[in-house]
Amino acid sequence: MTLPTANEQFDYQIGSAYTLPKNVRVVSRDRTAKPAAGLYNICYVNAFQTQPDALDWWEKNQPDLLLRDGSGAPVQDEDWGEVLLDTSTAGKRERLAQIVGGWIDGCAKSGFQAVEPDNLDSYERSDGLLTKQHNAAFARLLAQRSHAAGLAIGQKNTTALLPERKTIGFDFAVAEECGQYEECEEYAAAYENRVYVIEYTDTGYGRACA
Repeated sequence: MTLPTANEQFDYQIGSAYTLPKNVRVVSRDRTAKPAAGLYNICYVNAFQTQPDALDWWEKNQPDLLLRDGSGAPVQDEDWGEVLLDTSTAGKRERLAQIVGGWIDGCAKSGFQAVEPDNLDSYERSDGLLTKQHNAAFARLLAQRSHAAGLAIGQKNTTALLPERKTIGFDFAVAEECGQYEECEEYAAAYENRVYVIEYTDTGYGRACA
């Protein structure tokens, strides 16, 4: 397993891959994309929610792994049109880990050096049906699978889980808008500057780079 180098230039390409700026040394791309030759490649995996175009597959093949409310309706992340995966029991976490673990193995076979499982904070959108500890337990399974495949694993957002990073097994962080919300120093201290930042506003960018 190889860890990313601290303080490297980073590019975030989970939508689609494109030609990288010359100074970039670390890049994150979707698990379906090819890694960039000669760089440190992080494999994006939507581990805690469904991709919008994959919901039919989940409904057909693993309907009970979708988080549902009291009426049986799937619980959605309304901002992204994604349904939350149900990490509430050990049995479901094990089954989810088999599915997501297959994707992680695919990242390793494709030539990525690390994985970032997204939506670690899905419990915050679960209407109280999931807890931080449910997702931490699932993340621990993903970290074990990643390390077994020879991949490092990044904590994606969720400062509330920084105190549990070592127990879970995270190796670095990918942080969205840590400048905007003044959280970058927390990640940097926890991961010895192995933090790769995405900002969406000039204000956030300025704070992150200060």
